[in-house]
Amino acid sequence: MITYRLAEAAEILAVSDDTVRRWVDSGRIASERIEGRTTVSGPDLAELAEHLAESAELAERDRTRASAVSARNRMSGIVTRVKRDHVMAQVEMICGPYRVVSLMSSDAADELGLEPGVRAIASVKSTNVVVEVPR
Repeated sequence: MITYRLAEAAEILAVSDDTVRRWVDSGRIASERIEGRTTVSGPDLAELAEHLAESAELAERDRTRASAVSARNRMSGIVTRVKRDHVMAQVEMICGPYRVVSLMSSDAADELGLEPGVRAIASVKSTNVVVEVPR
């Protein structure tokens, strides 16, 4: 199983190390000690990332960042879901407060080892129109 140190989990979620420690202490995310270090499992981290994105808990904090995001970004995140058939795979990720969905071949998803809890980078380069709703 994939595990992450608390600092790595904080980086993936775009929060501070202290925030992740508080979430561990309060039981919001399960942890375990491995070789003297506190870690969280990849699938548990993916579930928390998905919850944070759905609840918009981090979105308000990052609302001012949204206008600075270009359509040519590399965003570090965590895979939350992979749906495969014989030909294609739909890969969902949480990258900070953003949910990113990618369609790729099932072979590519397999070669990359994509599954919930895996850390990945979403590279976004759009040849289409980016639509935003002002708030």
